[in-house]
Amino acid sequence: MADADDSEHEDFHDHWVHSHRDVQGGNARAAVFGVSDGLVSNVALILGIAGASTDGSLVRLAGVSGLLAGAISMAAGEWVSVRAQNELIERELEIERQSLRDNPEAEAKELAAIYRERGLDPEHADQVVAGIMSNPEIALDVHAREELGIDPHGVGSPLQVAASSFFAFAIGAVVPLIPWFITDGINATIASVILGVTGAAVVGFLVAHFTERSAVRTALRQVMVAGLACTATYLIGSALGVSIT
Repeated sequence: MADADDSEHEDFHDHWVHSHRDVQGGNARAAVFGVSDGLVSNVALILGIAGASTDGSLVRLAGVSGLLAGAISMAAGEWVSVRAQNELIERELEIERQSLRDNPEAEAKELAAIYRERGLDPEHADQVVAGIMSNPEIALDVHAREELGIDPHGVGSPLQVAASSFFAFAIGAVVPLIPWFITDGINATIASVILGVTGAAVVGFLVAHFTERSAVRTALRQVMVAGLACTATYLIGSALGVSIT
């Protein structure tokens, strides 16, 4: 009988229980957007230079410089941002930890008031808070989430985020540059355009996967953004022009 009950429970669990994705973090999503940034910015730069001069050495120099400058800038920006965010979170947690030690009654009342505002009756709210406050670590975790809106365990590694941003940007930026290591002139320009459009479409499909939006519509949007950037920089480069001697 017990086995039958367990089987029914498992069937119910499998049928009704569903999981949620992590919509706040996600290294994969960050990598996709980093690749997108590298692709669009460098294909626009390469075609801007190609519009001014199809000299292969000049375009390669600009493309590699754009790749390195963009990747380093992205990595440095992410490192500073995550480091500052972590320091702010640590400071706020220390303040909250001190307050829980010095004024536990006031903190308990504050948390109970939050739960009452969310619909719990006063007695039930007080019971929940009493259980939470009995464990200092749980109390800190709950107060951080409810009062400050932060996840004490959600801090990221600045170095890891910086490295991820660097390589994601570099991967996207190198795609339109590949033809210029093989050939130059109009052939390399056309190949860069094809790779840029294809890469933008792939990024669009990946973005659609994460956001659960229309894959075709998102891919077309990415292609349109890349196309507009490339067209603008190519026309500007053509209008300015350079002379290589």
